[in-house]
Amino acid sequence: MERCTVSVWPRLEPFLLGVLPAAAPPAKFSMHYLRKMAAYVRSRDGCYPRLCWPLWRHIACGKLQLPGDTAWLYFETFDLLAPRTPEERLEWAEAASQCETPEELDTLRHKLSVDTLQFLLFLYMQQLNRVSLRSSLIGEEWPSPRSRSPSPPPDRDSKTTAQNKNWDDQAHLAFVQAHLSELLELVLEPGQAGRGSGPGGALRESLVSAEALRGLSFVLEGSLSRGRAVHLLHELLGWGPLQGQAGYSALTRCFSLPRLHAWLRDVLAPNPFATTACLRSGRKLAWAQQVEGSMKRAKVVQNTHTAPEGSRLVLMSQVFRQTLAKSSEKLSGAHVKLHRCCEAFIYLLAPLRSVSVEKCRRCTLVLGPVQTTVHVQGCEDVRVVCAAGRLSVAASSYCTFHPLTPRRPLLLPGNEALTLAPFHTHYPALEDHMARAGLAVVPSAWDRPLLLGSEGPPDNPPFRLMPPGEFFRLVVPFEMEGDTSEVPGGLPPAYQRAVAAREHRVQSWRKSITEAKLSKDQRRQLESLVEKKFHEWLLESGHRQQLDSLIPPPPETKQAAG
Repeated sequence: MERCTVSVWPRLEPFLLGVLPAAAPPAKFSMHYLRKMAAYVRSRDGCYPRLCWPLWRHIACGKLQLPGDTAWLYFETFDLLAPRTPEERLEWAEAASQCETPEELDTLRHKLSVDTLQFLLFLYMQQLNRVSLRSSLIGEEWPSPRSRSPSPPPDRDSKTTAQNKNWDDQAHLAFVQAHLSELLELVLEPGQAGRGSGPGGALRESLVSAEALRGLSFVLEGSLSRGRAVHLLHELLGWGPLQGQAGYSALTRCFSLPRLHAWLRDVLAPNPFATTACLRSGRKLAWAQQVEGSMKRAKVVQNTHTAPEGSRLVLMSQVFRQTLAKSSEKLSGAHVKLHRCCEAFIYLLAPLRSVSVEKCRRCTLVLGPVQTTVHVQGCEDVRVVCAAGRLSVAASSYCTFHPLTPRRPLLLPGNEALTLAPFHTHYPALEDHMARAGLAVVPSAWDRPLLLGSEGPPDNPPFRLMPPGEFFRLVVPFEMEGDTSEVPGGLPPAYQRAVAAREHRVQSWRKSITEAKLSKDQRRQLESLVEKKFHEWLLESGHRQQLDSLIPPPPETKQAAG
């Protein structure tokens, strides 16, 4: 078969979910130190082919001088990508919830291990969002393409300067093309790695084993151009005609490093299921509720009809002053990106793979269970309600989060005036969706955020815990099938008492009205006054817009929306 019929591209999830967004990686994740780590792990028992948590902690804290929380953060992030069943994730959550002390939890963590070669590549990939010395000194080249579009206000613009290339598949391809030699070197056996001293740093005549190729499959996958099936790199290179092109030797059962390197460079291509392709050829996603004129600016596309598992995308941009709700299998297992939405109320009530919220303002987002990460960046006055594997926030201000998460919320640099509060809503299918996503109600770490690289004095953190007096439940205003009738796991005691006290005041008010024995005219006058004050509050608070957008559209509009 012709060489040009094969395409290999960077896998989406390791870049999208594996690279910590908007955070500069530790300096000792450079190639110099990772090269030493690659040699070290192959010479120690318990480090290869799988690296267990105690030995990674020893390397990270003892050799790389990382704080213990940071060491666990990267280990846990990689483990979040592991292909586990929902049942296995729930079993781990149950075991973790039974740990009563930090020592018991650490003992449980001793059972965890990761693929050593893939973990090395994962650590090196953290360089994706590193700001280059040149760009940090001179900024963007002039004229900048971004200058053609309206810029956000200066105070917001200054907060969103951190690079976030996690969704940028062109940046993923450029990263692999620029660092292919280093990626290959990290998976080679000791003695095989390194560059020659010839012109251009020519690669040595080293051998790449099948084990090394499986490690590299963490980053690369591909297909035959006329076929639809997607295969990991080592599976693709198990096919005879390709093996010869890539330098396979039946004698050594290995690939020649220079020939494999050249073959990969020749067949590397853009990911056909990533953001760029989805924007170009994705299908529009229909909504049951759609007010004429309100969605003209909105762009909602998805590739779930063609993309394989792990690459299903739903992209939503510029949703403005609209309430959108969706509960569909088209969302299940999808990576969702919400971009530049404003004054919108968005309900995505399905089990999701990940959610990214960027540059949104004055929005309320109610999400179904998110198996991996909800990341919020460059947002202002946004409220996010979610059950998720992890919540991370960067460069955002005056946002409120109601997470149900077993991992500590990750607060990255640039945040200001964030509020954390307990998860406070439910919808009928919620617990079923949580089971499908492998999420449990315990343990819950919503109130113990981890600050990574955040600036500011310790006595003035960029977040607060919501006082119980400010806490209200959120009601999802849609009917659907299911058995969930209350907030999973209930509310923390202080917040439950606050809700009960407020309900008691309402009951007392109703009792007072009944005991007052008002005449019909007095009752009508009171009802008119209360209704007037209520409508004034709706207008002042901005909730009138949300209620108006919940009015069902005419039948012909419903049919058009599908």
